[in-house]
Amino acid sequence: MTRDLPPVRPAPPAGRHGPARDLAAVAAAALLVLAAVLVGDVLQRRDGTLRVGLPPLLAQWAPHVGPGTPAALLVAAAVVAYGPSLAARLSWRPLLLTVWGASLAWTWSLALVDGWFRGVAEQLTTQHEYLRAVDRFQDVPAALRGFSGHILLDAPDNWPAHVAGHPPGATLTFVLLDRIGLGGGGWAGAFCITVGTTAAVAVLVAVRALTEESLARRAAPFLVLAPAAVWVGTSADGYFTAVAAWAVALLALSVTGHRPVRTGLGSGLLFGVTVYLSYGLTLFAVIGSAVLLLGGWEWRRLPRLLLPLAAGFLVVPVVFTVLGFDWWEAYRLLVTRYHQGSGGVRPYAYWVWANLACTVLVAGPATVAGLRRCGSGLPVRRRPAPLTGSLALLVLSALLALLIADLSGMSKAETERIWLPFVFWLLPAGALLPAPRAWLAGQAVLALLLNHLLRTGW
Repeated sequence: MTRDLPPVRPAPPAGRHGPARDLAAVAAAALLVLAAVLVGDVLQRRDGTLRVGLPPLLAQWAPHVGPGTPAALLVAAAVVAYGPSLAARLSWRPLLLTVWGASLAWTWSLALVDGWFRGVAEQLTTQHEYLRAVDRFQDVPAALRGFSGHILLDAPDNWPAHVAGHPPGATLTFVLLDRIGLGGGGWAGAFCITVGTTAAVAVLVAVRALTEESLARRAAPFLVLAPAAVWVGTSADGYFTAVAAWAVALLALSVTGHRPVRTGLGSGLLFGVTVYLSYGLTLFAVIGSAVLLLGGWEWRRLPRLLLPLAAGFLVVPVVFTVLGFDWWEAYRLLVTRYHQGSGGVRPYAYWVWANLACTVLVAGPATVAGLRRCGSGLPVRRRPAPLTGSLALLVLSALLALLIADLSGMSKAETERIWLPFVFWLLPAGALLPAPRAWLAGQAVLALLLNHLLRTGW
């Protein structure tokens, strides 16, 4: 029944020239991408220092179609045509299930454009990937104790690039899958897609808790039909995206009084898992801080809020430390390994802005236009934050985390997958746009072009 549903409000006004400014922002972003392509091509031809096939993406020009093409076209058309109206009509829990189902359909269809083997089963089995190291974890405690000794390139039996570049929680995920009988690239790829697509649901839960349900409903189709799905299927970073997203979603529930002890513990536990999946995801502290601010916490409530969060967070670091893995030592060695490899060759002066061009391609034109509107939607100091301002603050906190990662110099190239966890928190900006179907069509067209014109690295 729909009589109990909250009204879905139209997009907040952005002034008489709002749509024109949206298009101007998209045009500026397109010029950034064009500049990254043209300058990158010159640099790559001149000295090969970019270490990517089609700057600014790790990809090759290869127009093609595949088994997933018809399904991808159908899913895109269905979400554009019916997504906004369904998001407005469905009751909340069926909406969450529908978002997950549509995300699964969209991501699987895009992955299968490249076929089962190249699109899914072989992605996590290449020479740089996690599955190459699964057999070296027969004795997990021993592998953890000696993990740091294999990070550097000149170390004996050095780890593959992605294993060395992440804390061991990432590789242990695939070790666990192997131990329960789900070994091999097919199961690993299916796991990453299945878990990764739940990130859209987690972001919706957080947006609803921190703003209002109508904004979450407007954001729902944009979280489904995102170009980011090209890299969620299939990369382990899609899985990392979901873990980090649920950590934030549970924190949002905790600070807004939804079973605060249970959700606080769960959030802390997932934040602990997150930082043992990827060193760079420690920057989710920025997004977490924004959630605390938006939750309206008071100093007298802070201890009761933070105690369950801290208790949950400490579980994973304590376990890994007891088993012999030193996170800080491993990170120090990773920085050295990074500069021993491609990270030491790729020019910072190019990637510090070309990374942002990658983000434009992953997030899509609707997100660019939505981010423009977020700037005018921030809450005014010392006044109650309007709910659109709360959404703007949440989205811009993710943008800030992404910019910090960019300036660090530890994310030069391949950010189309590395920054997926941050990009998913930019996507709700689409809720601020009028004419959602037109913007959704733009998202779909970009994703389809990327997946059918390029052979991406993931």
